[in-house]
Amino acid sequence: MILMKDIIREGHPTLRQRAEEVKFPLSTEDKKTAKELMEYVVNSQNDEMIEKYDLRPGVGIAAPQVNIPKRIFAIHFDEHSGEDLSIIAINPKIVSHSVEKSYLASGEGCLSVDRSVPGYVPRHARITVKAFDIEGTEYKMRLKGLPAIAFQHELDHLNGVMFFDHINPDNPFAEIDNAVAVARETEE
Repeated sequence: MILMKDIIREGHPTLRQRAEEVKFPLSTEDKKTAKELMEYVVNSQNDEMIEKYDLRPGVGIAAPQVNIPKRIFAIHFDEHSGEDLSIIAINPKIVSHSVEKSYLASGEGCLSVDRSVPGYVPRHARITVKAFDIEGTEYKMRLKGLPAIAFQHELDHLNGVMFFDHINPDNPFAEIDNAVAVARETEE
């Protein structure tokens, strides 16, 4: 089970490297990693588990955040979020995206960043993605709103990019052209 002590923090070199493609069929180790990432995000949205294990809530976590530089992440929104998404994404890609942008009105957070970083993070408002599940089956889906933002946040982790890299350093709350604000309830 992944705990907060297992999540590497800002400044660790793994967070800035491009993660490696995963080979299929998945190794036992890669399957275990994928399942544990999903287990973390599910547990981190459960008040009892948060208290018992001192977890920080999150809707997504990527393998590089647990010092495994592979292209795997998990995203989960519980039934109270109003979103319906629970995926393990292996070797994910964005195959198309909208011109329109979106951003979290409250800014983004990250399990690997222990400080508040205020500012808007511009993301694509709608994306079409492809990835593989734990069985090696490719899937394609369209995402918008919070799930699209979460997917892009986690995909950034696989490319060595942190969310705050996207914030305008001169004016963190500068209006983003052609963008819509998205409200959220949980941290990435």
